[in-house]
Amino acid sequence: MEITTELIKTLRDQTGVSVMQCKKALEEAGGDMDKAVIILKKRSAETAQKKSDRELGAGVVESYIHSTKTVGAMVELMCETDFVSGNEEFKKLAYDIAMHVAATNPSVLTKEEISEEAKAKALEVFLPEVEGKPEELKAKILEGKLDSFFNEQVLLDQSFIKNGDVTIRGLIEQGTQKFGEKIQITRFVRFSIK
Repeated sequence: MEITTELIKTLRDQTGVSVMQCKKALEEAGGDMDKAVIILKKRSAETAQKKSDRELGAGVVESYIHSTKTVGAMVELMCETDFVSGNEEFKKLAYDIAMHVAATNPSVLTKEEISEEAKAKALEVFLPEVEGKPEELKAKILEGKLDSFFNEQVLLDQSFIKNGDVTIRGLIEQGTQKFGEKIQITRFVRFSIK
């Protein structure tokens, strides 16, 4: 299949990744748009991993207030340089994450922040649900239930409200690939009148 500029533009509009990266992904995928998207997602995760030890020296604090004025959120999104933190697309990413926080009310950024007490209480709730199941399956079923429960509370593991096909972690990885710098959410807070 021929890789046209229109095909490249469509992929770029869909992913926000550079024209050259889109072209390379389409060539590797033989013109298959779905495969090219998967290739770019894989590369963004690899890029984020490579840049994970870099220093964060700049960033933005972005807020979102819902039209009802009864719920809002603030997010601190960090990057390496002022050049990226001043970029409008970077600010929009921070705004989208703040909107997501306002809508979903996550309790922690990462799974590592979940307290042992919270894990123990969730285990108490889910243990009766595996009673009567075969012994060899109990642990696996329980693990699945706990993962599902806590994924809803962990910001980085939540599906993005504007695009359920990508997690917040995936958004950050895409941003790292797009801007060429390490990007990280360092703090967030949600306010609600209710």
